[in-house]
Amino acid sequence: MKLLFSEAKPDYAHYVFPYAVWAFPESHETPADLFAAGFLASTPEMKRFYLCRHTRVNLAQFAPSSENRRILRRGENLRVALVPRAEFELTPARRDFAHAYSTAKYPPGMSDERLTRLFNSPLTTHVLVAADPAQPGVEIGFAALYLEPNRAAFYSYSFYDLAHPNRSLGLFIMTSTVAELARQGYAHLYLGTCYAENALYKSQFAGFEFFNGARWSANVGELKAILHRQAAPETEGHLLEDAAFTAAHGLTDLPALAAASPFRT
Repeated sequence: MKLLFSEAKPDYAHYVFPYAVWAFPESHETPADLFAAGFLASTPEMKRFYLCRHTRVNLAQFAPSSENRRILRRGENLRVALVPRAEFELTPARRDFAHAYSTAKYPPGMSDERLTRLFNSPLTTHVLVAADPAQPGVEIGFAALYLEPNRAAFYSYSFYDLAHPNRSLGLFIMTSTVAELARQGYAHLYLGTCYAENALYKSQFAGFEFFNGARWSANVGELKAILHRQAAPETEGHLLEDAAFTAAHGLTDLPALAAASPFRT
């Protein structure tokens, strides 16, 4: 991959000079290579990626927990199918369903142009559809997925019926995806970023990891400490210059971290 560094607002008083790291895949690379290095696609066309606090599930280590099984039981009467994008028609009814969800959950919602772009792009190769067999033709949710057999999958967006809060449909769809791709032998399922405590639900799966800038870490305590640190108004400087943090999470040996880094010049 080729890298560019897009400058962000500096904090000169504390010698913090941030850059957004952008990656551009080379001809011999696929999105799985960039996901593995901690990058997430900037656009549905996947021509540019950005380095972030990405999360994933190492599916070889996944086994359903009691909480995962509880979530799956809530939807045990539902039928779940993994459908190739070419066989999933974005009908007016499905568009309305997606718009209703996104408007209620994330106002002002996803525009029709953005929805069309998502489902007609390389980022969406498959759709996981959850339907109620007791109500023929009624879908209670679907998720847009990128699948690269059998290396990597990316869970980009889900849409579901918000009229059933006690069924935990969002978690049901995500957990169903994790379980199905583990069954199929995929290596990793990438779940997007974690920059707030309300995204920690992604850490509930055995095999969870996050990219900490140096490596993939399975230490959820480390992730929680990062979230706490970034929310503290007194926080200054770089994370790896925080002696208390690095000592607590085994990050004091910077040469060793550099040696294990996926990045080379």
